[in-house]
Amino acid sequence: MKIAIGADHGGFSLKEAIKDFLSREGYEVIDLGTYSEESVDYPDFGYKVAVAVANGEAEKGIIMCGTGIGISISANKVKGVRAALVTNEYMAEMAAKHNDANILAMGGRVITPEIGKRLIKVWLSNSFEGGRHQRRVNKISLIEEGKLEERS
Repeated sequence: MKIAIGADHGGFSLKEAIKDFLSREGYEVIDLGTYSEESVDYPDFGYKVAVAVANGEAEKGIIMCGTGIGISISANKVKGVRAALVTNEYMAEMAAKHNDANILAMGGRVITPEIGKRLIKVWLSNSFEGGRHQRRVNKISLIEEGKLEERS
């Protein structure tokens, strides 16, 4: 499986640890930057990873900034992306099972590399359950298309 990863300076150290971990686990990693701790803007890297996932260059993506918040908001602006910010194993499991998240977001100043590795393992080892959750994911797609009608 190809996994695109990206981070700003706040997530750089976590990205480097995750990149090594994924490679050792046998995943093909596409590192879309940043490549140092020099200050950069998180939207650039959230966007790069989101586009790689949305266009099929990578099957999944992992993004990191200081908290994971800004980079996940940025990635979610790309049509077809469902980036989930996670801080614990339950959130990572539900991101896969209930939200069919194709990008995982984490905060380099919020979690340790060891926790990040555990979250990724949980996320990658769970599958989307479909059913009632598919209906909800479909509604997210309708929002992207501007076609979800307001309900009274």
